[in-house]
Amino acid sequence: MQSSQLRHLEENEANFAVNETECLGFVTVQKELLQATYSNSRQIVEQEQSIFETLWTKAIPAEDKIREIEEGTESQFLQIISDRKKATEIYIDLARSVNNEALLLFANGRAMQRADKLGILDCLIDASQKKGALVKIISPLTEENSQIVQRICDRAPSVKILNGGSSHSGLFIVDSAKFIRFELREPKAEEFSEAIGFVEYSNSKVGVYSARSFFELLWNEHVQYEKLKQADDIKDQFINIAAHELRTPIQPILSLSQVLQSKINDPTQRELLDTIVRNARRLQRLTEDVLDVTKIESHSLNLNRERFNLSDVISSTIHDIKNQIEKCSDGKLKLFYENDIQGIFVEADKQRLIQVLSNLLNNAIKFTEEGNIYIDTEVDDKSSGDGKSHSVTVTVKDTGEGIDPEIMPRLFEKFASKSFEGTGLGLFICKSIIEAHHGRIWAKNNSDIEKRTRGATFCFSLPVPDGLSGRQKQLDTERAN
Repeated sequence: MQSSQLRHLEENEANFAVNETECLGFVTVQKELLQATYSNSRQIVEQEQSIFETLWTKAIPAEDKIREIEEGTESQFLQIISDRKKATEIYIDLARSVNNEALLLFANGRAMQRADKLGILDCLIDASQKKGALVKIISPLTEENSQIVQRICDRAPSVKILNGGSSHSGLFIVDSAKFIRFELREPKAEEFSEAIGFVEYSNSKVGVYSARSFFELLWNEHVQYEKLKQADDIKDQFINIAAHELRTPIQPILSLSQVLQSKINDPTQRELLDTIVRNARRLQRLTEDVLDVTKIESHSLNLNRERFNLSDVISSTIHDIKNQIEKCSDGKLKLFYENDIQGIFVEADKQRLIQVLSNLLNNAIKFTEEGNIYIDTEVDDKSSGDGKSHSVTVTVKDTGEGIDPEIMPRLFEKFASKSFEGTGLGLFICKSIIEAHHGRIWAKNNSDIEKRTRGATFCFSLPVPDGLSGRQKQLDTERAN
């Protein structure tokens, strides 16, 4: 004969008795018996036996439950809740039960507003003020929840709030004993019950430990990010100030040195002055580059747009570069400008485009001690029929060393240089200027036809608002006349 056993099951709504051959079911309302059903059908009896075995497996021994009650502990559980009303009640009850610690991760900025409507944040403020509980909140800080954040800071300064990114779920851990994780179903919903999907609620030691570890990892990551951001801001501020301070003495050094150059005939003294001027110009370029990078990274690179003939700008820039080539290459380096278009009109910042073109040409000269440099322009004036702007592409091609394969993947990033001269900022600045004009810039090594490295090609394209090249404008003028 088997000994009788007793087990405990939370929230059991089934009321029935079953043995090997019979079963009896009870229907009760508010603990009053309304109806009883009896059956000895084999099929029904087996069904009820199966239900009983399932409930028996889920239940815990009665002695364990008695011990929990006597010791004031709680058995471990894991619940997946689809009832939104019940999930809301658990959320509020957890907030009210905080004694020592509350860790709260909001999925988005509106989640903080939803929690505030439920009184969750007031509970956490009270726990911090009256019980000395440690409260940590990670939430995207937006204009919508800024007043709520300010209220928390004013009422409970010890509550710690970090600015975090959006996610697909929220998390609330209380006293390292229980946690609730809510899946976000409608991120923009005004009410908590409308925003959530399935909810996971548990006091499992392993589950709580895992959830807490995740939260702390996320918290520490954001703390380190904020520290790095602060350090980066201080560094940028220092560099910006230093660059401005350097700019002030460089100009008079250059100006006065050039005045002296025109008045001194002694070769030795002129050579010394040439060295001063050359290095002052290098320092001036470095200062301007640093200031440009600062503007780019702070999103304050302003463009002075005007409509002008890009062909004229290219021609004048090439004229200045040719003078430089004649002085330093002894005829070993030649520059060719291939352009049969009378005018290419763009709306852009003229000085910034001169800066880009000069940088590309200077790079070509720097890495082509002997050979040729070709500049070419091409206008795409084909009608696309979709209202999009047409474009002009400027190409600078050289027969020099080519682009180092190690540099190629990060060519347009900051400090991408293996040269002992220069900072590696030039191409980064060029890319930023061209992209600010809604254009693009790219580069490639030339085809290795003769089984040796033969230079590189740099291209940048810019939109032409009306898609009209100079040649087309001339035709239109002739037709009008």
